[in-house]
Amino acid sequence: MEKITISDVLTLEQASAYLQLPTETVLTQALKGNIPGRKIETDWRFLKSAIDDWLSSKSSRFTLLEQAGIFADDDSLDHLRSAIYEARERPEIAPESREC
Repeated sequence: MEKITISDVLTLEQASAYLQLPTETVLTQALKGNIPGRKIETDWRFLKSAIDDWLSSKSSRFTLLEQAGIFADDDSLDHLRSAIYEARERPEIAPESREC
């Protein structure tokens, strides 16, 4: 296990400087769980290595879209999609709104 040093642990202000983002943005994203960090009583702490990992990782949306691409040639998807919409009693394409 790698030893964590004091310089590996960042305050909110240090994490903001490291990410080159406003402190408010880092705080908002940390509160939402989008940026890895921990609130300890009233203070936030961030592991520099966790931020580096987060920055270099693919977003969950990108991963989901990438996985969906694997099924692009699957002939059963059209039937499955139709069955889902039928079960939800919704059309596959939203009706266009008409402005009068």
